[in-house]
Amino acid sequence: MAKATLILNEKRELPNGAISEIRIWRLPSPTAERPHGLKYSLFYGRPGERIIGYDNEAGKGDHRHYRDVELPYFFTTLPRLISDFRRDMERELAHGRNTHPG
Repeated sequence: MAKATLILNEKRELPNGAISEIRIWRLPSPTAERPHGLKYSLFYGRPGERIIGYDNEAGKGDHRHYRDVELPYFFTTLPRLISDFRRDMERELAHGRNTHPG
């Protein structure tokens, strides 16, 4: 069986001590659960604390996390996914715990 190919692997340690990590894989072929043909995990938080996350874990489909809240995410394009994640991260950086994305 062919394996997924890592197409983006970006990790940054931010001045506030938080971590931003984006990992995206291209699947050998689309699946019913991942029709866009991608597997992804986008994370913003601190060790042991996810503040914002976007992923499509098997069995859950496309979704995002804001602290303890998990919401469906409507995937359209890879650039939009990254843009949505960075927008949520920028809101959190600007406002801290006082804001909830979208």
